[in-house]
Parts: sequence; C-alpha cells; structure tokens
Amino acid sequence: MTDEPLAKTGFMGIELFKMGKVRDVYTLGDKLLVVSTDRISCFDVVLPTCIPHKGEVLTQLSLFWFNFTKDIVANHFISAEVSQYPKELYKYSDILKGRSMLVKKAQGLPVECVVRGYLSGSGWNEYRQSRSICGIKLPAGLRESDKLPEPIFTPSTKEDVGHDINVSEGYVEGWLGKGVTDTLKKTSIALYEKASQYAESKGIIIADTKFEFGVYEKKIILIDEALTPDSSRFWPKDQYKSGGGQPSFDKQFVRDYLETLTWDKTPPGPELPDEIVQKTSQKYLQALTMISGKGISVKR
Repeated sequence: MTDEPLAKTGFMGIELFKMGKVRDVYTLGDKLLVVSTDRISCFDVVLPTCIPHKGEVLTQLSLFWFNFTKDIVANHFISAEVSQYPKELYKYSDILKGRSMLVKKAQGLPVECVVRGYLSGSGWNEYRQSRSICGIKLPAGLRESDKLPEPIFTPSTKEDVGHDINVSEGYVEGWLGKGVTDTLKKTSIALYEKASQYAESKGIIIADTKFEFGVYEKKIILIDEALTPDSSRFWPKDQYKSGGGQPSFDKQFVRDYLETLTWDKTPPGPELPDEIVQKTSQKYLQALTMISGKGISVKR
C-alpha cells in the first residue's frame, strides 16, 4: 500500500468494464473487480487533484456496511483479499490492497435510491420551491438541515453524463414496476434506519444517502458502494445545529471551496490547493475511524 494518491489504474490484459468518476471496474468472467481510486468528483466534474487515501476509505467503509447490513439485504461483495483474486492480479497487489474488492456481476438497476433523514442539498432547494421533495409533501416551516418527521425515499435517475434528476416514486413504478419499486423503497429505508442509528451512536449524523441495487440470480442485491462520504452527507453530531449548512465529513467541504471560485462548473475542473486536499483527506479518514473503529496507516 502506498501513500501516493491513485489517479487511475491500467491493468494490462484485463478487460475494463467501466471507468466511473471514482471507480475503475474490470471484468473477470462472471465477477467484477472494483478499484476505488483517489479521484474526486464535484458538480459531476472529476477534478484534476486527487485526495490521498480516499479510495481506501470508500472501500473500507463499504466493506464495514456490507457486513453490518447483510441481514437486511444480500450484497455483491465476494472478497477484498488480493490472495483470493485471480492470479493475474497478484502483480498489482500493491495497488489493489485496501482499495479493491471482488464482487458478483449483477445487472444494475437504473435508479439511485436516495433516502433523506434531514433537509439538505437538492432536497432543501426543492422544498423551498414546492414544500415537497420528489412529490412527497412535507410540513411547512422547515428550515435547512432540519430533521424530517421520518426518513423519506426520494429516488433519482442514474445519468452517465450530467446531473441525476430527482423523480417521484410513481415515476420509478412506471419504469420498473410496483413490486420492484416497493422492494427498493422498503430496503433502502431499512438500510438507512439501521445505519443512521449506529452512526449516530458513534457521533455521526447521516443526513442522507444513496444506494444502488442490481439483480443477481433473480434476486435484488445491494451493489456499488454503501454509506460512504461520497454517497452520503455525514455531519458531526456534536456540531449539529439546524437552520443552515453543516460542517461535514464528506466532499461538501470541497464543494464549499469551489463555490468561492469563479469556475462555471464545467470541465475542466480547477486544481485544489494543498490545504483543501489535506483537510478533505483528514475528514474522510476521521469518518472511517469513527464508524468502523479502524484506521488507515498514514505516513506523516
């Protein structure tokens, strides 16, 4: 394992399945190899600056949550031990260790399953306009970052290019059918409730999060990542105060910095200064330690 940030992989002789904003995914027969790089994406633009150890944090947190929530729904995880990967990957073990996992090759469902427990982000913007989110009417008078009466399922489209679009539960039903939609909603809320209660006991509020699901052997399973600072808003419980934005352990810190620039939020993105890079890395590492009780060895 190295302290050098990993911008991308390039494994010779292994078929690249997909290069996402953060993950490089390779095909290994009926399995996939998922490698979390240290790339960071904000406003749907991958920035030119990497965040050290970010990929390791995403992987280790996902592994923690996959195990923690497996009683609710099965997931795609097979192994994170390089010694259990196909032999042709052994020569890349220094890159793979700590930031990769071997997973089942499921058929992904084209919907982001967002669960919100607090009013923030695009949900807050939509609430100010319509007093609702994704067609769900909410009480009048709520403030930014207020806790909602109960967690709500607010799905969105999953766009390969551009912004995901918030849609109603009815829209998803017309797309995937009522049975699948009901399963996604019930499972997503159950995952959020169990995880958020645990995280709060460790000092972190999970304001909202998004899950992705796939079909594997005719069953719906949890795929991609789970409850990481990339897919969730993590707030420090001891600093929470409704009525405005919150300090966070996620990439909102980077977004806030970018908002101070004159950048128009189109590629190419700006380089990040060292101070922002280091503070962001520290926030990700702190979230991992608080939630899992385990850290990552970092050279000083």
